[in-house]
Amino acid sequence: MRRTLMLDEDDLVMVVKEDVVKQIDENRGELNRTEFVNYLIQYQLKERERHDDYVPKEDFLRFTRQITGLLNDFLQFFVSYGMSLGKGNQPADIRALAERLESLPKTDEEDQDW
Repeated sequence: MRRTLMLDEDDLVMVVKEDVVKQIDENRGELNRTEFVNYLIQYQLKERERHDDYVPKEDFLRFTRQITGLLNDFLQFFVSYGMSLGKGNQPADIRALAERLESLPKTDEEDQDW
């Protein structure tokens, strides 16, 4: 395995493979090698910071399941409350809530840790 030394100005020496040096030289434009490598490193660090602003997919899915479960419980309460007031005679809005409740996806029991 052949390695090439990158020497620029008074900077530190970094040992890299020859194909990496070729890629750097092909893509660096008017930047010298050190400036280009520094640019790439800074760009990657900024990208990582941008990704820290997002919620991981698993956390978001858990949140949506919990909210759906909460909504399901809420609707179930009002449907049962409305049925107890009407003694089985459901007004149209209570029937609509009951239909909406049935259309919601069921939640997993282990996800409800709240």
